[in-house]
Amino acid sequence: MAELFNDYLWPLLVMIFWSVLLLVVLLVATAFVLYADRKIWAAVQIRRGPNVVGPWGLLQSFADLIKFAVKEPIIPSGANKGVYLLAPLVTAALALSAWAVIPVAEDWMIADINVGVLYIFAISSLMVYGVIMAGWASNSKYPFLAALRSAAQMVSYEVSIGFVIITVLLLAGSLNLSAIVEAQIGKYGLLNWFWLPLFPMFVIFFVSALAETNRPPFDLVEAESELVAGFAVEYSSTPFLLFFLGEYIAIATMCAMGTILFLGGWLPPFPVVPFTWVPGVIWFVLKALFLFFMFAMVKAIVPRYRYDQLMRLGWKVFLPASLAMVVIVAGVLQYGGLAPR
Repeated sequence: MAELFNDYLWPLLVMIFWSVLLLVVLLVATAFVLYADRKIWAAVQIRRGPNVVGPWGLLQSFADLIKFAVKEPIIPSGANKGVYLLAPLVTAALALSAWAVIPVAEDWMIADINVGVLYIFAISSLMVYGVIMAGWASNSKYPFLAALRSAAQMVSYEVSIGFVIITVLLLAGSLNLSAIVEAQIGKYGLLNWFWLPLFPMFVIFFVSALAETNRPPFDLVEAESELVAGFAVEYSSTPFLLFFLGEYIAIATMCAMGTILFLGGWLPPFPVVPFTWVPGVIWFVLKALFLFFMFAMVKAIVPRYRYDQLMRLGWKVFLPASLAMVVIVAGVLQYGGLAPR
């Protein structure tokens, strides 16, 4: 019995504890990231943004949570109720589960698997099912049209992100996310990170992440002027909140992936004192917040694309460019004798 507890039950309890802690931290962080998003947008437009609930409006997101939670969920009479309620759960659960393999510092992750990149890519590919289920189960033509558009958009830009990840894997020589960060260690600090040799791919990754997460200027899925409120038009209260949460967690995931793949993860920008005194998790959070700030600025500054422009950018610009970059990087590593051993 003692062996059973020590070998199986205790590791399971520890994993459950860390998983719950990660979810709590992630959900609270998402509330403040949403607040930051609104504040940045307001600052660009020279207005105040949320400033009433709590000091400086810091509790606005929690007030919104209470408002959504106490509202009555209204299910359309013609909807497929099972799939209708399952869709937001699928979206939120997949978004949260992606964080199981993301290392926020050295040895700080729930599961250190050797195919972490593939796991993240698989989860992001499955996210499209939540959107399709929501659009189909609503039994209304507007959500269905929006779901089809969203599915096409997400699939289109996943292709580009896949090729971007391949170039990083060629340089790092591993599918393990921690190994990718460790491959960026060097005496020149931030000049050793992959953003410099792979700068075009960094740009493609950033723009593709915007499209993958339905962020402006690629928010055609919920473009009010075109399709009411997108695939979630028939949703209200907690089910809508779960879609909203899934979208922001997916944005946080993309920021974390950008940090790991291109910005050295938890590594300090300069490998000298006093930068090395700062805990790695602080550097990781600062880099991820920098990427999110860029997300928020794009939302505030860049006008929305038309749908045909969005598709042309994905298939006629990013796909050939990323494919060519994969060939170039592989060729340079092979014939320059630079390939990782």
